[in-house]
Amino acid sequence: MKIREAGAADTATIATVIREANEDVAEKFGLTAGNSPKHPSFCTSAWIEADFARGERYFLLEEGSVPIACVAYENPSAGLAYLNRLSVLPAQRRRGIGAGLVQHIIQLARASSIQTISIGVIGEHEELQRWYRKMGFVDGETKRFPHLPFSVKYMTYAV
Repeated sequence: MKIREAGAADTATIATVIREANEDVAEKFGLTAGNSPKHPSFCTSAWIEADFARGERYFLLEEGSVPIACVAYENPSAGLAYLNRLSVLPAQRRRGIGAGLVQHIIQLARASSIQTISIGVIGEHEELQRWYRKMGFVDGETKRFPHLPFSVKYMTYAV
């Protein structure tokens, strides 16, 4: 397995991995294109193109030459980075792939003098929050947004 930085030619592949990796989450929480159109389970190539245009970086994890997971990294301000769209295809889970991608982002953040990595997850997704806590993330605030059918839990990692 190898992690490589993705480029513009990978937008469709990234969108597919994100979409397929998040379909079970949408099903679990009853999310649809109508009640949560920005949920990753509805990701399109246009979303990824917009991410690249604003400077977000994507990394693909491949087994052989087959992409099985991805993660995005954004550095919106000095000392702060966002870990976004961590996505592992369902058949590849529980093999340490997600943890490996998180470690990749932590190493990248360290090399860039980032002090804090921030994430946002579905507030009701307790299993995912426990997993991030095991990785060293700590709970932050939980917010409700009128346009979302779930709350958003913010978590941070001190680099």
